[in-house]
Amino acid sequence: MPHFIIECSQDILQQKTPDEIMDAVYNVAESTGLFAVNDIKVRLQPYQYYQLGKDKNNFMHVFGYIMEGRSTKQKADLSTQISTQLTALLPDISFLSVNISEFEAATYSNKALINPENTNHNRHFGL
Repeated sequence: MPHFIIECSQDILQQKTPDEIMDAVYNVAESTGLFAVNDIKVRLQPYQYYQLGKDKNNFMHVFGYIMEGRSTKQKADLSTQISTQLTALLPDISFLSVNISEFEAATYSNKALINPENTNHNRHFGL
């Protein structure tokens, strides 16, 4: 936790490498101090087929999924910082957007939480 999933048009990868794009998002997430560095996960999914509005060439959207507990301001700042960093990296992009959503702790599960040795229900157990 958190997970940042970057969806973009395939042509974006002709402007910047996947690593450059993912590093930009990762570095922003790390710089906020909201997350443990080893917890940040970033993935990129390019699309070959997509449809956009008239005279729009490409797109990028970042879906951020974080554990509940951050303030609205913290989430808004995270979204703005990611948008700012990606705009600087890709100034000619037609559409760029970021959305931060929360996981509900009560309904979240992972490998650590189901480990029988994890008697304290620590979601970071064994990491």
